[in-house]
Amino acid sequence: MGEIKDLFQTADWKVEKHVPVISLPDIEKKDELVKITVCVGKEIPHPNTTEHHIGWIELFFLPSDAKFPYCIGRFEFSAHGASTEGPNTSPIYTQPEVVCTLKSGMTGTVLATSFCNIHGLWTSSAELKIED
Repeated sequence: MGEIKDLFQTADWKVEKHVPVISLPDIEKKDELVKITVCVGKEIPHPNTTEHHIGWIELFFLPSDAKFPYCIGRFEFSAHGASTEGPNTSPIYTQPEVVCTLKSGMTGTVLATSFCNIHGLWTSSAELKIED
């Protein structure tokens, strides 16, 4: 039997279109708002068609020296060109990119996961540095 941790894939986002890319400031002040952007397909666009799309992105924060992460949010993408006329006929196609803002009093790791309906689960992480 497999474990869920074994299902997550990673790669360099500059050559793989499925990796969630986390963008955040190099360093932030304690208890100030931090803007975090996560997108899939930053360097190489993901198709985001009815047949091949990103269904969701989840974002977590793991403070340094903590055992468990905080769930920041889950963002679902529902419009992939499907309509009553058939696949890829709708004028609406979602782009898998989210922006969220949070406040933290400590340094830690931002973790992102995403799900492609064809290529499965992907993950990446970035360090959030907080100065005192």
